[in-house]
Amino acid sequence: MRRWKEDNLEAYARMCVDPEVMRYLPGTLTREQSEEQIQRFVRHWEEHDFGLWATEYKANGAFIGFIGLLYSEDWPEGEHKTEVGWRLDRAYWGRGLATEGARASIRYGFEKLGLERIISITVPENVASRRIMEKAGLTYRGETRWRGLDVVWYEIDRWEWEEQPGTDNRRLTG
Repeated sequence: MRRWKEDNLEAYARMCVDPEVMRYLPGTLTREQSEEQIQRFVRHWEEHDFGLWATEYKANGAFIGFIGLLYSEDWPEGEHKTEVGWRLDRAYWGRGLATEGARASIRYGFEKLGLERIISITVPENVASRRIMEKAGLTYRGETRWRGLDVVWYEIDRWEWEEQPGTDNRRLTG
């Protein structure tokens, strides 16, 4: 996972026209919309000093999508929230990459950013993303309406994360 580069646009735009990748989102994106979205991701990094990382596949260095944290100012359930999210090229689904990246992002959020809570959202029908959320340690919290969509939301608090078994989610010491 790394910061965005200009040469990510072509691969990102190809991914965002795939109807299966965009199935649970409002629709596919044009090349221009993909470029605007990348610009928003870069601005988010500039404004918050964290964001969605451009993600490469280690074995071949190919750009495969994004994974990371996004500050949501308009979250309807209480105070502002930081969301862990992902979108990967379909060729890389089913390999555990989204779960691995989500766990790393959550760890980064708690250890490096000092966050107290991280959420993740999707539409109720997106079973694959819901499973990733659960595997990453988030717990189902409910349903709400957000940005015109009915969504389910999952959440993990810092204390829950620190209490989870396994070295993946425990605070580093020493």
